[in-house]
Amino acid sequence: MSANTSKKLEELGKGMVKDIDEGKGPEFESVLRTKSNTIYDEGIGCLRLGEKNETRKFISVAQARTFMQTVAIAAKTKQFLSQNLHTSIRGLFYQLKVSLGENMDEDLFSEQSESNALIEDLEVALKLKREDLNLTTDRKGFVAGPMVIKDRFGGEETTIDCAKQGRSGWSIPSDVDNGMEIEKVKADYVLVVEKDALWQRLNEDQFWKKENCLVITPKGQSTRGTRRLLRKLADQKLPIYCLMDCDAWGWYIYWTIKTGSMNLAYLGRDFSVPEAKFIGVTMSDIEEYEFLQKLTIKAKEVDIKRAEEMLGYPWINRHPEWVKELKMVLKTKKKIEQDALQGQRLTFVGEYIKSKIENKKWLP
Repeated sequence: MSANTSKKLEELGKGMVKDIDEGKGPEFESVLRTKSNTIYDEGIGCLRLGEKNETRKFISVAQARTFMQTVAIAAKTKQFLSQNLHTSIRGLFYQLKVSLGENMDEDLFSEQSESNALIEDLEVALKLKREDLNLTTDRKGFVAGPMVIKDRFGGEETTIDCAKQGRSGWSIPSDVDNGMEIEKVKADYVLVVEKDALWQRLNEDQFWKKENCLVITPKGQSTRGTRRLLRKLADQKLPIYCLMDCDAWGWYIYWTIKTGSMNLAYLGRDFSVPEAKFIGVTMSDIEEYEFLQKLTIKAKEVDIKRAEEMLGYPWINRHPEWVKELKMVLKTKKKIEQDALQGQRLTFVGEYIKSKIENKKWLP
């Protein structure tokens, strides 16, 4: 990917030089990244940017500074690629935080939020991911199960067997594309568990070995690396099942995995898994498993508000199963956490997951 990325950066620069040679102000075009230009595409089942474009111009009082900043980011990431070095978006910010001149007390970037937004602009304009620009992001997801990864990094090649990572599991990096490939995966499905504590519980029971699956925890909201890995596994025709809390946060994590998010709509299907299914926990579980009736929690205002908002989303209210669940939350004003599945006995959670999948009791 680095050669293709370098080529795109060079073409961006050459286009600007050509504009100058022709006596025109340099400019580049990008897709408009706004809420009004973000749509839910039923054909691919996720959020993506629409067709509206915008043109960034250097000869514009309103755009000159951001234009210059974007070019600086492009130049710096081109340097990273040529050096085969990686850094975080924070590291990039400090690389760019330089003075414009000896007698000018003004920074190229004063806040990281400035460079963060322009990195996204560059991703959209060049149809790339920031990982392709050798920019890393936080990693916090873990995997256990029958999958072998080939990782080429730092001049070395490493084979990683995710079935032999002990109690810690394999830590998912921010970039699972460049220099990394899935060499072999023999799992029947993928189980995404919201919380690390429950992942550890299942790992101790070797649930992944007994059920021949991959068990992944994003440890809360999924990072870019985790979402990208899930997309790649779904592309290998593996079913993706999600076990989350039945509350505002759990729902948000699930729908971010499934349809993507407004903030990353420009990445579209590459970072979403429309095939994902929500196996629990659900309000219906409270009726089916008597012991859970004593383990519910009073829903907070944020949970009620989130349930009401979700009922208004066309990509959610088109599913009667979700409408029923959300209305139960509004009616009972209760919620339930996935940890409650351990209330009866610690090993029950594995039985619960197995039963849900075998009986196809999930929400779309």
